[in-house]
Amino acid sequence: MGSPVGEAELIRPVCTEGAWVDDLLLQGDGEHVALHVGGPVSRAELRRLVTEQQARFEAAGLAAGGTVAVRLPPSLSCITAILAGWRAGAQVALLDYRLTVHECGKAIARIAPQLVVEPVGEVTGTLRGFFEVDTRVVPLRGGRPAGSEHVLLQLSSGSTGPSKVIGRTTGSLLAELDRYAQLKHFPHRGERIVVLASVVHVLGLVGGLLYGLAGGAQVILPARLTVDGILKAVAAGDEPTTLLGVPSQTAVLAAARTPPRLPQLRRMITGGELVRPQVRERFTSGYGAELGVMYGMTEAGVIATDLTGRTSPGLAPAPGMKVRVEEGQILLALPESPYVGQTDPTRYVDGWLRTKDAGSLDEATGLLTVLGRLDSQVSVGGLKVDLAEVEASLLALPGVTEAVVVHGTGIEAFVTVARTATSDGLAESLATRLAPYKRPRTLHVLPEFPRTATGKPVRNAEILRAAARSAAGV
Repeated sequence: MGSPVGEAELIRPVCTEGAWVDDLLLQGDGEHVALHVGGPVSRAELRRLVTEQQARFEAAGLAAGGTVAVRLPPSLSCITAILAGWRAGAQVALLDYRLTVHECGKAIARIAPQLVVEPVGEVTGTLRGFFEVDTRVVPLRGGRPAGSEHVLLQLSSGSTGPSKVIGRTTGSLLAELDRYAQLKHFPHRGERIVVLASVVHVLGLVGGLLYGLAGGAQVILPARLTVDGILKAVAAGDEPTTLLGVPSQTAVLAAARTPPRLPQLRRMITGGELVRPQVRERFTSGYGAELGVMYGMTEAGVIATDLTGRTSPGLAPAPGMKVRVEEGQILLALPESPYVGQTDPTRYVDGWLRTKDAGSLDEATGLLTVLGRLDSQVSVGGLKVDLAEVEASLLALPGVTEAVVVHGTGIEAFVTVARTATSDGLAESLATRLAPYKRPRTLHVLPEFPRTATGKPVRNAEILRAAARSAAGV
């Protein structure tokens, strides 16, 4: 069974350079299984692999204060590269392997790493939970040492505009791990976390990989991100198990016609966009498990949670996180700006990060309700329209599987529908649910949404219109 809440003290004195990796992430009984990536990986084996990768980095010229970019798919090689870079005292930048050559080139030009670790060959395959890849370490001419104390650099999703470079310090990562350790219903020592979210993004990286290593919960990467592959990963162990993923993965699991009852599956926890009520009901009733939600950002990690599904849509701020709502916008207290390089100076002011998320705060209960992106609220003929409400109304229509609503000269909607459904009559059905001024001027049906590297639907109107034109041409 898991340890009582508060038993594990994850924040420890930060040692020089990368010693925190040994002290926190690689410590423990060498025979204990730390990871399951196609097979069990003991702590002793993980330490050996990290040491070997660190030697490769140092042979290529990496030293304390240096910089390395990791452009690898979720894999044991990716995990060891991240840990080895930190152990060497370097700043590690994570680049999603799904970035195009053009996108990757732009990212590398912005962060100027000294080394890049990348796959030797092309990475192919869909719905893979992890890959087996051979890697190479490439020194870059013109690469620069770290210009800040950040040990981790990540790029924002870019779903609504250009990506931002976001930095996390060792202290920031340790503070987030401590927040997870204090969450009563998050997995604890002796339990299992089946990580569906990518380990190159904040939820899978910190909430899954790093937390599991630091807190003693076994981290599982399933072979396939299909219903069968996920459930096989759950069934492979008897320990209490939590799924950690995103709402679209919850929807896939909820769509299974006759899901098996797995007594070890305690709950699924999702981060990212809101979970549709119909999906919540199908998942919880189908699997007999709880569905928890978290609100967070790449800039800070987990911010607020409802891990049991009992207070949603209200979320309790995570331990140590201070939020307030000003003019409908959620503000988050942070000790320093998380952005690296040029950025909007109005995003972080006087210790408060303007999240650009709309929300409300119940003063009586302290619960935070996240209402979607602030830029989703537009004016139509002098009347306020929340595009998130229009999206929710579309998603409530039978057969609609995804929806994105944007505003230009008018409201435009883009949807995908289930194979068994028809797009005929969508506009008429929507007319019974929304006032005329809220209805989309145009409604496009796409075979699939263009997505960011993190898997989120793109919300750039021009890209969506191009996808609609392409679909119409086909």
